[in-house]
Amino acid sequence: MPPSFIRRRRDEIPERWQNRRGVFVEKHIVEQQCYLAGDGPLSDETQIALQGVTRVLASVGRAFVCLDASFHIVHASYLLDDLIGSGMARTLAGRSIEELLGVNLIGPGTPLRQALLEGKRREGWRAMLQFDEGVQRLVSITAAPILHGDSTVCDPRMTYVILLRPAEAEGAYSTTATFISNAIVCSPAMQRIFRMVEALQHSEAPVLITGESGVGKEVVARAIHENSPRSHGPFVAVNCSAVPADLLESELFGHICGAFTGAVRDRVGRFELASGGTLFLDEIGEMPLVQQAKLLRVLQGGQYERVGESVARTANVRIVAATNVDIRIALQQGKLREDLYYRLCVVPIEVPPLRQRREDIPPLAEYLLNRITTQHGLVRRISPQAMRLLLDYPWPGNVRELSNAMEYTVAVAKRETILPEDLPEEIRSSPPTGRQIAIEREARSSPDPLSSVPPSSESEQLLAALEAHHWNRSETARALGLSRSTLWRRMRELHLSEHR
Repeated sequence: MPPSFIRRRRDEIPERWQNRRGVFVEKHIVEQQCYLAGDGPLSDETQIALQGVTRVLASVGRAFVCLDASFHIVHASYLLDDLIGSGMARTLAGRSIEELLGVNLIGPGTPLRQALLEGKRREGWRAMLQFDEGVQRLVSITAAPILHGDSTVCDPRMTYVILLRPAEAEGAYSTTATFISNAIVCSPAMQRIFRMVEALQHSEAPVLITGESGVGKEVVARAIHENSPRSHGPFVAVNCSAVPADLLESELFGHICGAFTGAVRDRVGRFELASGGTLFLDEIGEMPLVQQAKLLRVLQGGQYERVGESVARTANVRIVAATNVDIRIALQQGKLREDLYYRLCVVPIEVPPLRQRREDIPPLAEYLLNRITTQHGLVRRISPQAMRLLLDYPWPGNVRELSNAMEYTVAVAKRETILPEDLPEEIRSSPPTGRQIAIEREARSSPDPLSSVPPSSESEQLLAALEAHHWNRSETARALGLSRSTLWRRMRELHLSEHR
């Protein structure tokens, strides 16, 4: 029976359908599994097996989808209806998994897709489900290749399986990475922020995002937009500090031909471009006071005029603003109007710097590295020693600096595994953090067996110990009575590495 015929006759399928072997299969299984993306119907055995697996997993609150080798959905558990809306599961067959989980999580070149292609399982990842007009839900994900073995029950076209469960079933916070709107978070602080983003999904209230430069304020702003009633509208960003003061009004509201010298044609402003969507005003604290007054008037009255025009236009936008300046100081110094601040700061969100959420560094580094290497067709992995340096570095430039560091390592690394010497100099030679100092103090409280050894002998002794323990730093440090950080510092000073 061809897929098109089954699509037309779904309304004629009885509540219980009897297959060729006389076994009754429930209607929702038939509706979802009677065809596979144009490749013909699934076998009776496969349909019966899917019905059993669906019921077993549903009893413990888990939905699942099966994918073919091209990452298109073969089967979708009916429990997905509880997650993304009634009747949605039956519409998934034949569609790309990217439509359900997002291209940033499982698109080409992403860590999750790469792991599946390599035959590996991944557990505990989290993402925001959103499909067509369905309700958005934060879910926990486990993905794995399907092991067919000698069994003929499972259709050979089913290549991967993804289990999904509501994230709230895991408690308040998870220790694994969450992928939401191109953002990767693991720390409790960032999970609180994205729980706030999720709570705002039915709101259009203005949001003010604060935080240091490079922490990802625009990423949070995009997440707010993508999880809002205006998600299908445009997201338009304006860097208020990058536009000259005399052109900012035109940039925001537009102008008509002849409004000022150089205005040779009408121009649409960002408010009009963002109509029906979200306008992101970055670095709002750098906006001149004159433009702040005009922006306040638009926020209060909901209307604006193009420069040189007297026709009032309706501002149909949701405002999300951001700044890296200290709001209290800006208000005290008169650089930010107090009335504008209270108009924008209906929902305040403060993004902490990367040094205060070090749990986010490993998943962020892996994600950024994978994104860069995919563009160049390379494979790179971060060694535990290099990751330790990334964790100990204070990251004054936050996520933006981390991204630049990953770009650097890809450019200079000669091996598949990234070692400490492949990292930028400022990371390798940065002053010790408080945690490093504590470790060093502990190490200094006990005798250092290498403290009185001449440099040449020390190099030989260290090298012999490392080779004896197969270059396992932990075991070598334990054997020498050193802390791992002291051992690594000595190795760096003596230029010792496994790949000399």
